[in-house]
Amino acid sequence: QVQLVESGGGLVQAGGSLRLSCAASRTIFSIYVMGWYRQAPEKQRELVATITSGGGTYYADSVKGRFTISRDNAKNTVYLQMNSLKPEDTAVYYCKVVARLMDYWGKGILVTVSS
Repeated sequence: QVQLVESGGGLVQAGGSLRLSCAASRTIFSIYVMGWYRQAPEKQRELVATITSGGGTYYADSVKGRFTISRDNAKNTVYLQMNSLKPEDTAVYYCKVVARLMDYWGKGILVTVSS
């Protein structure tokens, strides 16, 4: 069973930066899209950013210009560089991989932005 493991979260002051990583425990074949979601307390999970196998990206309006998603296909790893963080970015961040055979979710990692 493939597992996705997120890392890089933690506590940061507003205006600071963090870089999240999500690595697959073993090779995932035929990946279509890799992405990041987040869920703030008492809110629904929302899409943050995605990147396709061809490198096309999508960003939620709330993070556009501040966050950058990237991937290393050889390592089955997706990254999320988060700059100019705001308190409203506080959430548990989840990575997701959409592949031909099935979708995979990480267990999530907490990002806390203090004001």
